[in-house]
Amino acid sequence: MKVSLPDFAQAQVLVVGDVMLDRYWHGGASRISPEAPVPVVGVRQQEDRPGGAANVALNIAALGGKARLLGLTGADEAEQALQQRLQAAGVDCEFVQVPGHPTITKLRVVAQQQQLLRLDFEQRFSVEDSASLLQQAQQALSSSKVVLVSDYDKGALQHLPQLIAAARAQQLPVVCDPKGRDFSKYRGATLLTPNMSEFEGVVGPVKSEQELKAKAEALVQQLELDALLITRSEKGMTLIRPGQAELHFPAQAQEVYDVTGAGDTVISTLASALAAGTSLEQAVALANIAAGLVVAKLGTATVSAPELRRAVKRQQGSERGVVSEEQLLIALEDARAHGEKIVFTNGCFDILHAGHVTYLEDARAQGDRLVLAINDDDSVRRLKGAGRPVNPVDRRMAVLAGLVAVDWVVSFSEDTPERLLAKVRPDVLVKGGDYSEAQVVGGEFVKSYGGEVRVLSHVENVSTTAIVNKIQANKEQP
Repeated sequence: MKVSLPDFAQAQVLVVGDVMLDRYWHGGASRISPEAPVPVVGVRQQEDRPGGAANVALNIAALGGKARLLGLTGADEAEQALQQRLQAAGVDCEFVQVPGHPTITKLRVVAQQQQLLRLDFEQRFSVEDSASLLQQAQQALSSSKVVLVSDYDKGALQHLPQLIAAARAQQLPVVCDPKGRDFSKYRGATLLTPNMSEFEGVVGPVKSEQELKAKAEALVQQLELDALLITRSEKGMTLIRPGQAELHFPAQAQEVYDVTGAGDTVISTLASALAAGTSLEQAVALANIAAGLVVAKLGTATVSAPELRRAVKRQQGSERGVVSEEQLLIALEDARAHGEKIVFTNGCFDILHAGHVTYLEDARAQGDRLVLAINDDDSVRRLKGAGRPVNPVDRRMAVLAGLVAVDWVVSFSEDTPERLLAKVRPDVLVKGGDYSEAQVVGGEFVKSYGGEVRVLSHVENVSTTAIVNKIQANKEQP
């Protein structure tokens, strides 16, 4: 399956669920308390992170989507800390505050990177509190494209069946990350995303792929779901849909450091992709790739759109090579997001020779990524005359893309690359030969925004024209 990245800016996702604050106190522990046999921790740093449904919303915002988060909180300092961090990330928070009720907070005391203690500040919300959240969620449906339910069984979703019914009545997909062993409350949802442990907790032990498929299909039918996605850790993900063959997505992680929050990343990527207009198969494939990225990070983490785009291209073997102008601009966006310096050069490169190879290696050494723009066939004929190019543009591009020094090869139809330069806006414009900086086409434009222009020396007595002339001379000899 060829995977492509949607425009996440079009994604409007309504996140409803159990919000919480993950709080960390970091310090050193070098002695035991005289009052009790416990370590004394000198707290040096406090760190607050959005957790639960709040972390899901944070993941959506990291992708560039529009996340609207609804949940129940207290009217306290923890709620303010949660609001502050989420709003700073671009999440639209609409909390129903319950006076006298604590915002769910998990406080972890950590010393020498070892968690010593966790304190939970929480109290289950009432049915009345949940009813207030339902009313607010129903009002928000009209401005949403997908509803994401993040259930941690803390009481916020006690009216979930009514919310699912209201969303489906407006033809909105409902994606649920389930909790517990009673899945009946998710009846009628579009998609359910249990992990393997949660799935087996409901259907019983699974001993084979055939049994997994059979039990999953039965659950889909029982709950009237459109689909079921089972996340299976190192075994990847399996998508089950009524009347269709199961789809398996192999795990993408090369190294696993921490699976914390991986489920949040999966469902947030999936919901964002659906809200941006992607098919379910594409959305699951993207979520699978995102999961592989997040488990390679320490702690609760998010995945950005440039990270995901780069991973998609790497998976498809298209991180470098021959590209269209549109593909090039996307690739450059990713490169710049990673702080890479872009080098640009151009030419006809009709017959590749040693001078070209040396020049391109020198050009690449001026930065991190090299864009090579070459004249198309009509442009070469106008510049070099009849009989040129010897090699058509597709063959020239294929050969040049095989060089280690070259990241991307793109063609242009004009006599000069000025139009393309205006789009690429390289950090360094390179030209070879006996030019001065003032003679380099596009040089003044590049310098106008702070870029550099560099003229590199060329290999003596080596040129395409000389090679062509020599071949013609040899043909004319008897």
